[in-house]
Amino acid sequence: MPQPRILKAKVVDVECGDGVTIIEPSNVYGCTLEDDVFIGPFVEIQKHTTIGARTKVQSHAFICEFVTIGQDCFIGHGVMFANDLFKGGKPNPNPESWGRTQIADSVTIGSNATILAVKICAHTVIGAGSVVTKDITEPGIYAGNPARKLRPLP
Repeated sequence: MPQPRILKAKVVDVECGDGVTIIEPSNVYGCTLEDDVFIGPFVEIQKHTTIGARTKVQSHAFICEFVTIGQDCFIGHGVMFANDLFKGGKPNPNPESWGRTQIADSVTIGSNATILAVKICAHTVIGAGSVVTKDITEPGIYAGNPARKLRPLP
């Protein structure tokens, strides 16, 4: 009987600043984690990604290629980032054409939110379960599917 190929979660080719914490099991590879970043368990962070200083990524998050997250951010449990929008009706095999995501400093993203290839400005809160489909250029609190501005931050 054929045996399956088993790949283990691991941390490999990661550029780390001082005080980085990664809770296992996590699959973290080819990325940059700046000073004092915290990565919870069951997280995958793919190559060509940068996580800014003092940012916390909670359990079960998926951060795909070409995501940049600023400093002092909070990424809630189960947050999913997507860079391939299946524009041709199927997965795009060319990483050069995948979208890029930029999260500025001091952004909080609630649990189970989905973030497409967008830019989110600093001092923004994304509500739990929201789907961000367009750039967010004004600070405030956003929620829903698609995410819409509810109010400014106090």
